[in-house]
Amino acid sequence: MPDIYPIGGGKGGIGKSFVAANLGASIAKHGYQVVLVDLDLGASNLHTFLGIENPQSGINSFLDKSVSQFERLATPTSISNLSFISSSHCSMEVSNLFYAQKLKIVRAVRTLPFDHVILDLGAGTNFNILDFFLTSNDGIIICIPEPTSIENAFRFIQATYLRKIKRIIKRHAFSAAVKKAVFDPDSAGSYPLRARDVIDVVLKEDPEKEQFLREKLSEFRFKIILNQCRKNLDPTLGQKIETVCNRHMYSTFQFLGNISYDERVAESVFSKKLYVQKYTSTPTSVDLKKLAAAIIQNKAPASVLTQTA
Repeated sequence: MPDIYPIGGGKGGIGKSFVAANLGASIAKHGYQVVLVDLDLGASNLHTFLGIENPQSGINSFLDKSVSQFERLATPTSISNLSFISSSHCSMEVSNLFYAQKLKIVRAVRTLPFDHVILDLGAGTNFNILDFFLTSNDGIIICIPEPTSIENAFRFIQATYLRKIKRIIKRHAFSAAVKKAVFDPDSAGSYPLRARDVIDVVLKEDPEKEQFLREKLSEFRFKIILNQCRKNLDPTLGQKIETVCNRHMYSTFQFLGNISYDERVAESVFSKKLYVQKYTSTPTSVDLKKLAAAIIQNKAPASVLTQTA
């Protein structure tokens, strides 16, 4: 199974596609085989950041069964070792996937023959986005240093966390009382069910399962990146977000770093040139390369492993 990094964040306009494209290119520069998968279904634009004007048919062909193998959708980009799977030819209604279609995509992503798979997700917290984010345990949260974005990032984390907890309870032998409290709408009361509410129910109704729940949640590792950071930013903001999340949840949260604000990001998009290619030495490019190095630091490229075997 490849290393899979879903990129989400809840709010639109925070640079998820920009980060996905440039991280993918930066990781590929290290000799890894990388594929970017555009899962912003119904509003795809990842191809624009890659400078691809008219992507070949992609996920639509997999869903309509004209292409049976997901890996055949991966097309090379102008960056060595970097491939791309598009969703730009999908219908506008594709964001409302059937469960079987979603499961088909998730299973296919997990078997892609690449070192690293980066998933560019859409905005919001609907079940499709959350389930794509849960394709692996190494999701990356993008936010910008503004109150609304940080608030949306927390909402996204909480929604994903609750979705993960529900999955664990559904798939394992928790008591009937726990399952009724979690899955019976009449048991939820007048307030939306929150992750901590579910954990409280487990402690009350099925206390011997608490450690099991903790262990399963500890497998989930969130990574946090702050994008569009200006010089006057509180340098400890990312660490503060990490600390708050680790204090209140059983999963691991890691702040990876900041990406500096640069007006030339818009210029690179308009010129349809990948930012790290067009502006190789700017502080923003340096930040992206550092983040890529942090992500891949514990894995050797397949090409290196082959040479030394």
